[in-house]
Amino acid sequence: MSNMRITLPGSETFTLTGQTIDKLIRAGDGDAALLYLYILKSQGQKTSSEAAKALDKSMGWVASAMAVLSRLGLVQLDDVDIESDARPVANTSNATSNTPNESSEPKKRSTDQSRNQPLSNPPSQNGQFKESRIYTESEIREELKSDPGFSVIVNEAQQKLGKILAEHELQRLLVIYNDLRLPTEVILQLITHCINECKAKGDGRAPSVRYIEKAAFTWEREGIFTLEQAEAYLKALEARKAARGKIKNILQIRNRELSATEKRYVDEWITMGFQPEVIAIAYDKTVTKTGNLTWPYIDKILKNWNEKKLHTIEKIAEKEGKPPANGFYNADKSGMKKHGDPNSEDIQRVQRLLNKIKEE
Repeated sequence: MSNMRITLPGSETFTLTGQTIDKLIRAGDGDAALLYLYILKSQGQKTSSEAAKALDKSMGWVASAMAVLSRLGLVQLDDVDIESDARPVANTSNATSNTPNESSEPKKRSTDQSRNQPLSNPPSQNGQFKESRIYTESEIREELKSDPGFSVIVNEAQQKLGKILAEHELQRLLVIYNDLRLPTEVILQLITHCINECKAKGDGRAPSVRYIEKAAFTWEREGIFTLEQAEAYLKALEARKAARGKIKNILQIRNRELSATEKRYVDEWITMGFQPEVIAIAYDKTVTKTGNLTWPYIDKILKNWNEKKLHTIEKIAEKEGKPPANGFYNADKSGMKKHGDPNSEDIQRVQRLLNKIKEE
């Protein structure tokens, strides 16, 4: 087929190659063809919202049509996490440079596994693939056509992230859906959670699909395959976040987040079951002994108490043979018999520290 010249009103003239026309025909998608003509006329300088307004369509319609054009290789999309209204709808400068692979047959997803159950041989190990899994362009296109669940995920992801997903991003979503086998509703909950996490950071950026994929590996490892499990997991995350905040306050850490190493220490103490008041005692002992917050030292104290199963003020008081008083105990023993055992001066000092923190 020879090139076809399209003449628009006025002096505007554009050329469609036979290869491009063949791709649009094979796709059999009138919406995608209409959007492509609009992109061609606007030279890719319009935003998604402008395209929706000009064509009298919804943003969801634009997102779906753009996903088809991207898979056909007729437009190039930038892998950046910015609002779609702030960038051109697409770039058609290399629209006919890539030919989709039509020869490979789509891989069919196994149907002998329920979507709310993990695979017996899951593809992830410590958050990474055991073997790299790559879906072809035709497989992604076939999945979108044949599986309403995946189509909903793609449309919702594009709406929530405010951008049209490129092929490699669709590849990651399909890995989450097909290989990790997370159900549609759980994946949508995961995407919302990742967006909320990034919003909480205050930088205004939406998460990348790679960020969402990494979170999906965690959910798969944790066995989160139902909305109920997701809700319980997110509640546990919130509880841990609140506990971290209390411990940060006790450790006098202000105006900054915990470092990765500090977070590992704190999370381990929370997992051990220590109340913030007990960590406050260990912190006071550490500062008194070393002159500052020495993480290995306080960690050693807490691990010593953990071995003795002393996780509360009451348990510590019991160990010392004295009843608790006002949440702490008044021990008449001086000094420490063993590394990490608190005396009355430690408790009184920490009581003053906690009172001061409460007043702030």
